[in-house]
Amino acid sequence: MAFSDIVGQELIREQLQGAIREKKVAHAYILCGENRSGKEFIAKTFAQALLCENPAADAKGKPEACGECHSCRQAATANHPDIIYVKHEKPNTIGVEDVRDGIIQTVQIRPYSSQYKIYIVEESEKMTPQAQNALLRTIEEPPEYVVFLLLTSSTEALLPTIQSRCVKLMMKPVQDEDMRNYLIRQLHVPESRAEICIAFARGNVGRAKALASSEDFDKIRTSALSLLKNIREMDTSEVMDALKQIREYGFDINDYLDICAVWYRDILLFKATHDMNHLIFRDEITSIKKAAQLSDYEGIEEVIRALEVAKNRLRNSVNYELTMELLLLTIQES
Repeated sequence: MAFSDIVGQELIREQLQGAIREKKVAHAYILCGENRSGKEFIAKTFAQALLCENPAADAKGKPEACGECHSCRQAATANHPDIIYVKHEKPNTIGVEDVRDGIIQTVQIRPYSSQYKIYIVEESEKMTPQAQNALLRTIEEPPEYVVFLLLTSSTEALLPTIQSRCVKLMMKPVQDEDMRNYLIRQLHVPESRAEICIAFARGNVGRAKALASSEDFDKIRTSALSLLKNIREMDTSEVMDALKQIREYGFDINDYLDICAVWYRDILLFKATHDMNHLIFRDEITSIKKAAQLSDYEGIEEVIRALEVAKNRLRNSVNYELTMELLLLTIQES
């Protein structure tokens, strides 16, 4: 783990490296970003650098962990005694007892072998108000050697009193070019596949990495495009059978709907420009040309809006079958 391995997030990287260089490490940080955006990697990289026994520097002279000392090896394998990962018993809740057992009862014990003792709380938005209040007392007057790293997908779930006592680090979507370089040069993903991953990841590097190696994603793509290319010729019963298949496959419905949305954006783009160079599904150009000829702008835009409405409804737990049935009928008629 190294700061140089962080894709994008230049401001966060500079702030953390600057804190180490200037010896102005805060007692508590909130690192906010969507799931799989890389905040766990950043937290672990920062922790490793703080505890490194032989601090190094990158090409620009900024602090970096050596990656070779005993402390770095322990951090890399999640076995460092001074990096504590706060666990919780219930899957969707971090309760008072979790905070007491994971933090409060051990925070006064000095570091075993390092200058700092670091607590990493993943999914900190799951802390109950009572758990946050229990943690607050420790954050207000922490021992000088303690650093809290609260990782969250939503700062709104954290009490204002917690937020006000932490340095906030907000993850930004990674630029397409940075993502492209990472996938092609570091992970050796073929360029055509990298472009598809970038389109669906929407700036989330972890999601792009997962999609690049996912066989399930290939299956989802094949299933979705097969339906979209043939839906005009399908009768109602066939559309309903397709709906059942989507559910039975166990696909992540958001991935499925994202594929549909990108398909129709490609059709809209080609219809407007007749240029295939900026399409995501360039390998489907024959089908895209055909769809562009058969569809008008209003119909394509209506489908794109319907896809977004369906995602919002499913996010709000509206009936799955009804939502998808309305969506597929809209697609068929547009």
